[in-house]
Amino acid sequence: MTNTSLSRDLASSLVVFLVAMPLCLGIAVASGVPVAMGIVSGIVGGIIVGLLAGSPLQVSGPAAGLAVIVFSFVQQYGVAMLGPVLVAAGLLQILAGFLKIGSWFRAISPAVVHGMLAGIGILIILGQIHVVMGAEPAAGGLENVAAIDNSIGTLWRGDANALIALGVGVASLLAMVAWEKFRPKALSLVPGALIGVGLGTVLAVVLHLPIVRVEVPDTLLQGLSFPNIQDFLQLAQPGVMITVLVIAVIASAETLLSAAAVDRMHDGKRTHFNKELFAQGVGNSICGMLGALPITGVIVRSSANIQAGARTRLSTILHGVWIFALVAMFPQLLGMVPLTALAAVLLVTGWRLISLHHVRHLFDHHGWVPVGIWVATVALVVIQDLLIGVATGLVLSVMEILPYLRQRLHIREEDKDHAISLMLKGAGTYKDVPRLLNTLEGLPKDKMVEIVCVDLQFLDHTCTETISEWLRRERRSGRQLAMMNTPAGHHPRLIPHFKRFLAEVA
Repeated sequence: MTNTSLSRDLASSLVVFLVAMPLCLGIAVASGVPVAMGIVSGIVGGIIVGLLAGSPLQVSGPAAGLAVIVFSFVQQYGVAMLGPVLVAAGLLQILAGFLKIGSWFRAISPAVVHGMLAGIGILIILGQIHVVMGAEPAAGGLENVAAIDNSIGTLWRGDANALIALGVGVASLLAMVAWEKFRPKALSLVPGALIGVGLGTVLAVVLHLPIVRVEVPDTLLQGLSFPNIQDFLQLAQPGVMITVLVIAVIASAETLLSAAAVDRMHDGKRTHFNKELFAQGVGNSICGMLGALPITGVIVRSSANIQAGARTRLSTILHGVWIFALVAMFPQLLGMVPLTALAAVLLVTGWRLISLHHVRHLFDHHGWVPVGIWVATVALVVIQDLLIGVATGLVLSVMEILPYLRQRLHIREEDKDHAISLMLKGAGTYKDVPRLLNTLEGLPKDKMVEIVCVDLQFLDHTCTETISEWLRRERRSGRQLAMMNTPAGHHPRLIPHFKRFLAEVA
């Protein structure tokens, strides 16, 4: 490791630490558990997963996408049962890594994945609105909607504590939004979440406001619930086993979705998806044994890591070290943070999860059907529950490609002197994504690629996005690309993507 690489990783680790610390606290609060559980998950995600990760620049930690699931589970089964669930979910991820099925998670329809995340984002917003107003959130989306009248009514009655909480929360929220929009170029690496939480904390401390703060135990061990044998025996309950499967699948899908996005942000080493799944499984199993929160790869931390100039996995590992050092040496600082400032951070996080620009992308490039799948997934995640929403989205995505499901995408490589010809024939659907990915990523790096559509009848939007992401990455690396035999009527989804990307590299 060069001195330049070391200095960049060190600086990046501090930036990621500043981004991650408010999220570790806020996600623990949103999950309805002690903040120590979020802090320990941040440490494990940084140090343990950082050492093993298949995506060196991805940063792992407690994820907002699982906060809603954890909150509902803890309300029903208690916080002690979360440990065995995470151990079991982690073992499933480890098994998935050994069985090399990481690529299959990328075969899930993008409309379903983003619909799931958007639904979770809406649920986070509906819950944290109450915290900003100094009230307690309910367990479900509809319950939080119904409770808004009570929270607003408390404000109208002039409850001083509720008004103060709202004032601090709004100030923190505005500070974050304003900083993200107008921050000076010289301070571009300072995260908005730190500014928002910092302002809220300063207001609460300087003005001696009677506002609920983060409850920090004297030691991390006091804030954890270590599982025992009796807790593990309760894994046989159907509801608990369903939660194990849900957390394993969603944590894996969110991690690999984030890893794919991270790959598009840099030109370094690509993600080894099965190795990443194994690392996440080890991390979640350890979090379960320590009584902490589930972890995933997180795009917010990861993008901050790359933008700060990280070069190796050392940055990720060091950010976990800094979290541990802070809570070991200055735990009293965390006890000054008002809950309403953390709620403001989660409101912004929830809004980012909704990602309306993805809906626009689906409509512009794939039409109304994927948008309909996205809407149905979001609606049922919010109105019913996450499992029903995702299952419905998957069923609808299968119905979309039903006429082509029995057909196969034929892929043939022909190695020429100056180029590799990749011939596509038949119909490509989500089931062909792992094989298509393996082919594309296994092409020689030093040759031009000609994509030849011999008789390509259909591509669903999952296959289309897979090829488009590969094109985008290869264009950035400088590879020469060409497309031949393109009867647009046979595969209208793909033509705009090829034309756009190939025009940019021409």
